[in-house]
Formats: sequence, structure tokens, C-alpha cells
Amino acid sequence: MATMTRPPLYVRRPFLAGLLRQLPLLAVILTVGVGLLMVTFEHWRKGLVVVGLALVGGALLRLLLPVRRVGFLAVRSRPVDVLLLVGTGLALAIITLAIPGS
Repeated sequence: MATMTRPPLYVRRPFLAGLLRQLPLLAVILTVGVGLLMVTFEHWRKGLVVVGLALVGGALLRLLLPVRRVGFLAVRSRPVDVLLLVGTGLALAIITLAIPGS
């Protein structure tokens, strides 16, 4: 008896497969949005630290996920993407925390 295999998700439902592939980027964008909302409501220090940590989280996702799952977080080569995201995220968080409080 021959078993029928189902075609992959990108063949059966290409729109859904495309959305699922962009979940890591969506998580980073939503977290940055939360940080910017905090900045808007006068919690600028915590908000900018959240934005910095979102970038570091994006770097971890870029480092750990395979290319077929990372979506548009993959812009350049993996080492360059990770280095830029970690560097920018840490710089933002460190500079924000180094500013004296009022």
C-alpha cells in the first residue's frame, strides 16, 4: 500500500508559510514598538533599554535559527547581522544607562 505524502506548507499555503517565516522579525518589531511606546509615555530610559534588548534578542534569533526560518532578519551574512544587531543593541542600552538620572 503506497503512502501519500503531503506537499510542504509553502506549496499548500504559501501566504501562511510566508507569514510564519517572518515571525522572528515580527517579534523584534513588536518589542521595539513596546519600547518606543514606553518612551512616548515618559519612561524613556526603560523604553530605550527595551529597544536595545529587542535588538540583542534579534541577534540571538539570527544566530540560532536556520536561514529558512529567520525571514527578513537575514539581510547580510550571519556574522555581520549578529555583530551589527548586538553592537547596536548593547550600545543603545549602555549609553542610555550611562546618562545620569534626574
